[in-house]
Amino acid sequence: MRIEKRLQPSRAMVLLSPVLALVLTLIAGALLFKMLGHPAGLSLYNYFINPISDWYGVSELLVKVTPLLLCAIGLMLCFKGKVWNIGAEGQFIFAALVSGYVSLQLMAVEGFWVLPVIIVAGALAGMAWAAIAALLKTHFQASEILTTIMLNYIALNLLLWGVHGPLKDPDGYNFPESALFADHTLLPLLSEDYRVTVAIYIALLMLAVVWFVLSKSIFGFQIRVMGESAGAAKFAGYKNRLLVWSLLLFSGAMAGVAAVSEVNGPVGQLIPTLNLGYGYAAIIVVFMGRMHPIGILIASFLLGLTYVGGEMVQIEQGMPKSIVGLFQGMLLFFLLACDLLIQYRLVLPGFGPIRLPSDRTKQVAS
Repeated sequence: MRIEKRLQPSRAMVLLSPVLALVLTLIAGALLFKMLGHPAGLSLYNYFINPISDWYGVSELLVKVTPLLLCAIGLMLCFKGKVWNIGAEGQFIFAALVSGYVSLQLMAVEGFWVLPVIIVAGALAGMAWAAIAALLKTHFQASEILTTIMLNYIALNLLLWGVHGPLKDPDGYNFPESALFADHTLLPLLSEDYRVTVAIYIALLMLAVVWFVLSKSIFGFQIRVMGESAGAAKFAGYKNRLLVWSLLLFSGAMAGVAAVSEVNGPVGQLIPTLNLGYGYAAIIVVFMGRMHPIGILIASFLLGLTYVGGEMVQIEQGMPKSIVGLFQGMLLFFLLACDLLIQYRLVLPGFGPIRLPSDRTKQVAS
């Protein structure tokens, strides 16, 4: 048994792959709920429908979508240029630590400039953390996949050190968390009844900016060329090192803004459980969205729904918290499996290649 690359993969199947992966995830999820002794239909309803059955649920979905979308915007540019930044999680955590420290230092200072300073501090912190991987890649040819993953764990331990040490609230009864941030250091709410902040507008604005850059600018063209062939980009005179630095720094900045949207938004302080996996989930968002701005917007809502749905089944059915990671993992697994079988065909001994319906249609047409 072997696999061989298809000469011309079906474009329709490539576009429909995320939908097929979602359907397979729902089927696998239903079987999982059944095996755990829960009604499959009711469990799926509580996971995907019930959480957004009222405006409060929709607002909570937007709370989860905001950091996901911001992280995914940066990763989309990186992946377009074949720069495999797996470190949005670490950049998010380190930026949360720095922006949280700045927020604590500015608690007694009021002014219109305080919030912009905190946002800029978060963006710069994310850029600084991403710059480590950029330096190692461009000057020492170290794989950015390995370096960014390892930096994630370093950032997490720095956060734990901070909330257990110098940033711990002295009046917090020895709990490992910082003091609550002052109101003037928090992002403005869209409504007093919900937790959604103006960060959702920042995310949508940056999505439009990235769309323009990719489709209308020379820089976006250079990113696409480098993604297709680094050798061709170098031959064309593009500065690949500069592109790598630009992509990683931009991705780090977006993860940093995402951290501010969370820490200075619904959380309002530094806590050790801040790590919700947004940086990792954003990778799924980018691939689900086919590295297209509209696609990642839709995928951000889907992945955000896995968070609020996971909370709902925990409350309604007593399911464990790990159900969220399980659904996200199944979604990524089925997406990769679908992509593999669309790009390659399986050849069985004595049976020949297994063809998709689109393959037979092309054969008849020819």
